[in-house]
Amino acid sequence: MAGKKQTALMLVQCLEEIYPEAKCSLEYTHPYELMIAGRLSAQCTDARVNIVTKELFKEFPTLKSFADADIDRVAEIVRPCGLYKTKAKSIVEMAGQLYYDLEGNIPETVEELTKLSGIGRKTANLIMGDVHGKPAIVADTHCIRITGRFGLTKSKDPKVVEQDLLKLIPPDKSSDFCHRLVIFGRDTCSARKPDCEHCPLRMKMAERMPGFGCKV
Repeated sequence: MAGKKQTALMLVQCLEEIYPEAKCSLEYTHPYELMIAGRLSAQCTDARVNIVTKELFKEFPTLKSFADADIDRVAEIVRPCGLYKTKAKSIVEMAGQLYYDLEGNIPETVEELTKLSGIGRKTANLIMGDVHGKPAIVADTHCIRITGRFGLTKSKDPKVVEQDLLKLIPPDKSSDFCHRLVIFGRDTCSARKPDCEHCPLRMKMAERMPGFGCKV
């Protein structure tokens, strides 16, 4: 555990130096919009989601408008994100739960968030970190892949990875750490062709932890 803890702390430090600014790649203004964008991001790129939500949030500018929305119209707009019928249904249902049942209040625990239609642990943790400012690990594909390569977890199960990392990453750094992993995953440590030769993180880690190597 000591070795993993040391590696985790160094990863946090190095990523902060490489990417001093860390923010969610999904674009939103209101917390409920982040929940909707998070739902749309399932099996879809954040870049495509951001294109789709520009039109979606313009046509439905309030939580109430989403709660009362025609599901078929929402589905028509979100079609480019895939699984559009299922996503549209859960978005309208979730908005209704928030507006009519919770009076617009965003739940403050993962357990309560995941009771909402279409909200899984990944989006719930995104809300916990970005909206509520609480410790959260967003175990998306980038997080799972990269932390596995750096030896922080052996699992590919999102919930297991989340629990593994909560033991290693300082609570106040956890949310931004995950955002930086997304940027790093896109820039350098991709799934199919990681650019190990020019990897700034690997270089920094090797300088500070002689003998360190990742598993690609």
